[in-house]
Amino acid sequence: MKALRKEADERLLIEAAQHDPARFGDLYELHFERVYAYVVRRVEIRAEAEDLTAEVFHQALANLKRFEWRGIPFAAWLFRIAANLISDRWQRSGREVTDDAAMDAAHVSPAEIEEVERRATLFRLVDTLPAEQKRVVILRFVEQKSIKEVAGAIRKTEGAVKQLQFRALTSLRARMEGADA
Repeated sequence: MKALRKEADERLLIEAAQHDPARFGDLYELHFERVYAYVVRRVEIRAEAEDLTAEVFHQALANLKRFEWRGIPFAAWLFRIAANLISDRWQRSGREVTDDAAMDAAHVSPAEIEEVERRATLFRLVDTLPAEQKRVVILRFVEQKSIKEVAGAIRKTEGAVKQLQFRALTSLRARMEGADA
């Protein structure tokens, strides 16, 4: 029952945005973390992932009038746009992309959607951490800095960084388990 309500709500948001592009912001807010999680999993350079994510939403807005509701989640359409943009970027960069690789990039399995949802939830939860814990998590796991580098960046001892990281990860783990329940 909850899934049907969510689907109906999403359909209404899409229809509203099709009639008034200013309403696209609601769809953007609802799907940003999912799309970013999908892109960042395939593109290892953070700035490139951010650029591609922005381009996904730019193209989605530009083509929203052509979107037809067929009962498939709007996120799947966004993932297909992202996959095509990633494939185009690979081709422009001179990387050889086989037809199989292009098909793999364009296909999004249910397991992959579930993983993207978990990553999106994790991104949201990191934002709720206390400022110092959030900064440690971002420096350690997004920017992939060592404990020593993080300690220097936030002007704390390595022990303090380890403690902040431990508390953040413990909190995130508990919240993720609560989100999965």
